[in-house]
Amino acid sequence: MSGKTTAKDLKHTSARLLMMAGILTIGWFATAVAQPQPTSQSGNTATLFENVRIFDGRTPTLSAPSHVLVRGHIVERISADPINVAAETDVRVLSGGGRVLMPGLIDMHWHAMMVRPTPAALLSSDIGYSTLLAGVEATATLMRGFTTIRDMGGPSFSLKRAIDQGLLPGPRIYPSGAVITITSGHGDFRQLSDLPRTIGGMLTRVEQLGGSMIADSPDEVRLRAREQLMQGASQIKLTAGGGVASPFSPLDVSTFTEVELRAAVEAAENWGTYVCTHAYTPASIQRSIAAGVKCIEHAHLIDDATARLMAEKGVWLSTQPFLDMSAASGLGPAEQAKMGQVVTGTDVVYALAKKYGIRTAFGTDILFSEALAKRQGAMLAALTRWYTPAETLVMATSTNAELLQLSGLRNPYPGKLGIVEQGALADLLLVDGNPLENLDLVADPDRNFLIIMKDGRIHKNALAK
Repeated sequence: MSGKTTAKDLKHTSARLLMMAGILTIGWFATAVAQPQPTSQSGNTATLFENVRIFDGRTPTLSAPSHVLVRGHIVERISADPINVAAETDVRVLSGGGRVLMPGLIDMHWHAMMVRPTPAALLSSDIGYSTLLAGVEATATLMRGFTTIRDMGGPSFSLKRAIDQGLLPGPRIYPSGAVITITSGHGDFRQLSDLPRTIGGMLTRVEQLGGSMIADSPDEVRLRAREQLMQGASQIKLTAGGGVASPFSPLDVSTFTEVELRAAVEAAENWGTYVCTHAYTPASIQRSIAAGVKCIEHAHLIDDATARLMAEKGVWLSTQPFLDMSAASGLGPAEQAKMGQVVTGTDVVYALAKKYGIRTAFGTDILFSEALAKRQGAMLAALTRWYTPAETLVMATSTNAELLQLSGLRNPYPGKLGIVEQGALADLLLVDGNPLENLDLVADPDRNFLIIMKDGRIHKNALAK
């Protein structure tokens, strides 16, 4: 070869360099957009809680009077003896006055994008307005003491990113992305006039918004699951049976086949995370378990044999204390009848969960009602129908946090949640009263939660009042 460099060589070399630079830039940009990293929200360098009694999220009793030092976003030290910070100028000292310090609450079945709008408004509004509305609700959720939520369906990725970057106050969000459903499944909101749908044709409005995705084969399920994981889902949700609000989805119908469910499980497991399914009936629950699903949502129509199977297989139950028909106020007669069946099954599901020792998580599943969202804490307090206040609070803190850990490396918030101990993430509530004796305190957060801290940052401080 000649050692000379021609103009043609230089042109080709420049083209290759520009192409490589473009590829690197696109790759960096895609990574930056798809994988935004949470930023610390700590407002002070350190905060010292003096003279508090601690509910640590695990122990059913309060500690002796203690002192807790938070530095950055971590609980740095807990001591029965006073902690001397006199030499430090950047420590905020808060006198607890013997009140209870406890972990922030966790709601394991929340829909951040679907709390405030009506279904019609959600489908007709642009996603920008819906996200802004969800941002207002996210702040209200945090002010109710819920510092973490697991989002069980909806386009909450942008909302999560804004909260993580400190652009607005809100809870930590473990997003599922779009609920994956089938034709006529729970989450398919088409009318009969929209049929037939062309395979590979235009997406429905709810799919365009990212609320749900319709998949009618293992390959489609795999594709839709991977799309949610690509966007940052920490777990995947499918509807294995019928639902209350969907117009053509009877409760008794089992939807996905076992092979279809297994396709989602394989996709999630390849990413180191898990699948949960919306399932009320024994058939839909058993099929989910056979496919490798790790968590069942709802299960209000469960039977004894299926509950025993869940316990034997170590499958989680994430359920809600539906005790009245208020959630059906905006539904038609057919949907109200379905809601009545679910409410009737609430006592059964909790009784069987206790009978077989099923690992049980707490959530609310509040949809399309700002008024119902204000009762988020009251729904937690309603668990005292089946559990002691201590058992209820353990469920809503450390037990819920244990389920969150199933996300593995897809966990957007590595660290210890749901507990108060050295090294844990500093999501804390200071309660004016003892919730281990009177759980109704959590139903009135405006009055009873004096301090609300998330990630070391104080979002509410009513001690001065």
